[in-house]
Amino acid sequence: MEPNISLITTIAAGFGVALILGFIAERIKVPALVGYLMAGILIGPATPGFVADVHIASQLSEIGIMLLMFGVGLHFSPDDLLAVRRIVIPGAVVQMGVATALGLLMAWGWNWSFGSALIFGLSLSCASTVVVLKSLEARGLLDTMNGRIAVGWLVVQDLAAVLVLVLLPPLAGVLGGATASLADVQPLWMTIGQTLLQVSAFIALMLVVGRRVLPWLLWQVARTGSRELFTLAVIATAIGIAYEASALFSVSFALGAFFAGTVMRESEFSHRAAQESLPLRDAFSVLFFVSVGMLFDPTILTREPVHVLGVLAIIIFGNALAALSLVIALRYPLNTALTIAASLGHIGEFSIILAGLGLSLGVLPAEGMSLVLSGVLISIALNSFLFAAVEPFRRWVLKRSELARRLERRQDPYAELPMSTERKYLEGQVVLVGHGRVGRRIAKALATRGIPYVVAEQNREMVEDLRKQGIPAVSGNAADPAVLIQAHIANAAMLVVSTPDTLHVRQMADTARTLNPAIEIIVRTHSESESVLLRDEGIGAVFFGEEELAKGMARHVLARFSP
Repeated sequence: MEPNISLITTIAAGFGVALILGFIAERIKVPALVGYLMAGILIGPATPGFVADVHIASQLSEIGIMLLMFGVGLHFSPDDLLAVRRIVIPGAVVQMGVATALGLLMAWGWNWSFGSALIFGLSLSCASTVVVLKSLEARGLLDTMNGRIAVGWLVVQDLAAVLVLVLLPPLAGVLGGATASLADVQPLWMTIGQTLLQVSAFIALMLVVGRRVLPWLLWQVARTGSRELFTLAVIATAIGIAYEASALFSVSFALGAFFAGTVMRESEFSHRAAQESLPLRDAFSVLFFVSVGMLFDPTILTREPVHVLGVLAIIIFGNALAALSLVIALRYPLNTALTIAASLGHIGEFSIILAGLGLSLGVLPAEGMSLVLSGVLISIALNSFLFAAVEPFRRWVLKRSELARRLERRQDPYAELPMSTERKYLEGQVVLVGHGRVGRRIAKALATRGIPYVVAEQNREMVEDLRKQGIPAVSGNAADPAVLIQAHIANAAMLVVSTPDTLHVRQMADTARTLNPAIEIIVRTHSESESVLLRDEGIGAVFFGEEELAKGMARHVLARFSP
């Protein structure tokens, strides 16, 4: 056997132990990622026996992050980010500020220096993109408005973290780190300007050049008919652009891969690209959790239990409560606020990177690094339970709290139609749930035929834009009866659910038929099994995407050969 096969042994041990512990975790009704984290502890340097290569495991986990972010980019266009900018930009900035301030004050109480406390606080403010995406995908929330807000929030967090990582080395001397004299430090304004210029240049290059080149390149490869060559092109694009973004523009691997996916989305093969990269994304994302577990030193739990509890309180409750308050203050529904709060109740990869850089620069003490790692491991392990508790907690608090009920029915100018709405939109109209890619096409067809319709959409910014165009629209989740009532469902002729939110479509249908027994209902689904169930339940006309595509193509072929 070759004497140096640390790469092979690390992959074999990581996948093998993660498989066993992940399987055990699922059997005892615990999220599999808890098993992956425990696998990392078992093969890490903090436990006896076999020790895998931590450095190699860290690099392998980076590949998983790149592929996962690339997959997100394939489903998340810049328009999606702009659509939620009014909540994610102020929300992420304020939430990170609150968490940083709490961490700084706590560390200052431990007699740490200001610089150490600041870096420590920043490390407690950055959630893990990998963890949130896994949780959203598992619950079918990634393509919903709540999912888009959560992903947009994380993108803003990542951009802020990149800025901090670039600014930290020149500021290390000011913060008390072991660096050169202040005379050798680049001026702060120059560092900030250079960082913003690099990030802006990369984004502009991807949006202007990448949008034209990458779809064309994928089309040329697809024309060869080689499946393995197509898969290779997808993986090479994701990892190659991520590396070039880091090497040339000082942008993180994760953000580089994310923007590669957003421009690749312009290609007609984006869905196939997502499917081809899925197995590798899943496999390497497991190594991310394993690598986090390998960095953890369990003795910190017995040496500093009070400090660990303080860190967890800031991570889970500080971040979550700050996000919850901000989303509610911006007049979004309670379920959106709870989903975002659960998404941010942990820290992840950027926290590790930031704490590691602070340690290497002499700004953060070794104890701070251990506390951050304990926070990462424990908060990630608990995050799935937070997500699972969102809906039960929402139902519980609505039953017992008058304040929660007031928040649910609070006065929002976009939650009800204006009094000046014409009568034709209040009787015999179509109530269209969702104004995304499918909803916009339906709305255009209705407008062309002069059929009046009212849009029910969760995105308040989109509702505002629709009203500026003279289109009647109400803001809110149509699964809430109050939203359909505001859309005057009682007198409507038809309910069209254009969103793939099959989780709540039954609630929408029940509400519509309770208020209007004669109403016709049309729904959309992405799942063949779900479409069969909905049809068997007599919910109305059900349209399954692939089935309708096949019918349309078949009609075209048959028309060509008709007598």
